[in-house]
Amino acid sequence: MDFPSALRERRTRRRLSQLELALRAGTTQRHLSFIESGRSAPGRAMVVRLAESLELPLRERNELLLAAGYAPVYPESSLDDPALAPVRTAIDHILRGHLPYPALVVDRGGDLIAANTAFGLITEGAAPELVGPGKNVYRLALHPDGLAPRIRNLAEWARHILARLGHLPELRTELTRYVPDLEPSDAQLGFAVPLRLASSYGELHLMTTVTTFATAVDVTLAELKLEAFLPADPATAEALSAAAGQTIPAGHVPGNM
Repeated sequence: MDFPSALRERRTRRRLSQLELALRAGTTQRHLSFIESGRSAPGRAMVVRLAESLELPLRERNELLLAAGYAPVYPESSLDDPALAPVRTAIDHILRGHLPYPALVVDRGGDLIAANTAFGLITEGAAPELVGPGKNVYRLALHPDGLAPRIRNLAEWARHILARLGHLPELRTELTRYVPDLEPSDAQLGFAVPLRLASSYGELHLMTTVTTFATAVDVTLAELKLEAFLPADPATAEALSAAAGQTIPAGHVPGNM
C-alpha cells in the first residue's frame, strides 16, 4: 500500500477527521490533505508524529514509515537479546508473584512465551502437542483436544477468544470451525465473562486480566501480553490454593481485607 492510502486507511479506521488528526500531530488540515492526496511528501519526523497521533502499534508505525520510504524507527529484538534481560527477569518475577493463581505470557500471535506452575491446572488433560512454549494458547483454548471439552460456558468463552483475533484472520477461521453453534446464555458474571472450567479440584470460575508494557519502544516487547487468571469466587480461590499446596482462610477472595 502506498503511503497516502495507508495513512488515510488508518485515520478512517480510527474515525478521525483530517482536522482532528492534524491538530493532534501539530500540523494543518491543508497540509494533511496534501499528504493524503499525494501532493506533498511528509518528512520522517512528520510520519512518526502522525503514527503517534493515530496511536498505532509499533509494528504499524514501522509499516507506515516503510510505506513513506523511510527506515523503521522501532527495533524488533529477540527475547533472547541481552538487552531484554531485565524484561525476562520482570516476566519471571510477575509470573511467580501471581502464584497460586495461573498466569502466562504470549506474543502477538498468541504463542506461549512463559507460564507459571499454576497454569498446569488450566491445561490438565489437554493433548501434549497443544501445550508448552511456542504453542498457541488460543488454539489450546478452543481445540477439541485442548480445553474445550472442560469449558462449561464454551459459547461465551469462545466468543470472547474469537473477538481478540481480528489481526489473525487465518487462526480465527480455523478456531471458528471448532466452536459449536451455541447461543450464549445469560448466566455470566455481571461485570466480566468468567471462564468456567472443570478441573480435578472442581469447577473453577476464573476472571482474566491482561497487562502490557506500557512504555515499550521495542516491537517485540510492545506486543507481549501477560494474562493473569483470578478466582471469581471463594471456592475457586480455595481450589487454586489447594492445587498449589497452600492454605488460605476459608471464604477469602484476593483483594478482601
